[in-house]
Amino acid sequence: MATITFKCPNCGGGLQFDPASQKYKCEYCLSKFTQEELESLAPDKAGEQSAPEVDAAFGSAGDAAKRPGRTGGAGAGDADARRGNTSAAARAVIYTCPSCGAEIVTDETTAATFCFYCHNPVVLQGRLDGSYEPDYVIPFSIDKAKAREIFLGWLKKKKFVPRSFYSEEQIEKMTGVYFPYWTYSCRAEGHLEAEGTKESRTWVQGSTRYTENRRYGIVRDGQMDVEHVTRNALKKADRKLAEGVMPFEMKAMKPFSMGYLSGFMAEKRDIEHNEFDQEVEDEVRNYAASNLMNSISDYSNVQTQIRKVDLKDARWSYALMPVWTLTYKDSGSGQIYYFACNGQTGKVCGKLPIDKVKLGIFFAEIFAPLFAVLMLVGYFL
Repeated sequence: MATITFKCPNCGGGLQFDPASQKYKCEYCLSKFTQEELESLAPDKAGEQSAPEVDAAFGSAGDAAKRPGRTGGAGAGDADARRGNTSAAARAVIYTCPSCGAEIVTDETTAATFCFYCHNPVVLQGRLDGSYEPDYVIPFSIDKAKAREIFLGWLKKKKFVPRSFYSEEQIEKMTGVYFPYWTYSCRAEGHLEAEGTKESRTWVQGSTRYTENRRYGIVRDGQMDVEHVTRNALKKADRKLAEGVMPFEMKAMKPFSMGYLSGFMAEKRDIEHNEFDQEVEDEVRNYAASNLMNSISDYSNVQTQIRKVDLKDARWSYALMPVWTLTYKDSGSGQIYYFACNGQTGKVCGKLPIDKVKLGIFFAEIFAPLFAVLMLVGYFL
């Protein structure tokens, strides 16, 4: 199906983001452009309109300043600068699947034929507003050919998968999807006070053995920068795909530009970060305190007296990250099975259907001869 596409400055053909070269590639004249080259070649149309009227990648520039539930994200001006002129003409819309509820972000010209998750038809829902504009993106670094290779290699040891799950027609439905995630960053400042015990000497007097222990006051202070603690931003059925391929390598994260979605799809988040604020803060505090405790050694016993971790400069960022997905709907049970591959690292997860005919043949081949032998032994006995 067609997805978000930009025009080639040379021939006007469609540009798609190429994971192998990390550039935008024209399907017709084979020209390649970096993000910076496209921004420098594109005409500066944004300056001809007032900011609220500019069609942004994931909403208008005016909306971007009013994002709910965000702390520390880029402002409207920063978002405009990083998107570049290539995004000015793109109108982001949402296609909603009435069957599984997946919400696919693409442009308004997309001829949506099926949902990447359950393969049912999807319908146009409407414009995506600026509150859902990502701060960052990790571009695909694994292309479809490599994802296909990983998929077939993963299936080699799966003997009871129905042929229809990996037929050519099915594999062609493999889709590159950017899934939404929240990332949390902060500076943790920790303070620990404890009492440690050391055995100083041992001696025997008569029939009694004596041990002298000395007690020491221990103080530890430290700070650490915590970067990109990641949480899946989907609570729908397809969250299994998003969670199963984690983690991602955050060093590859780039400021968001609509162009990275060219040739791919993107899911809209349905979880706000305030749903797991406390969970993530507790995780960071426990991790920082554990690091302080691990710095204490050479004591036979340590009793913690004071432990405190303050979190400073806390901020949440909204990011899209790449996943190759292949889903299969069982015609009998209606159950969804899936394969997902991290589009950056190649990590795989999946839930596979079982071919009952293949399984039955396997058991027949194993147990029929055994049953026959047992029958003969029973006969002679």
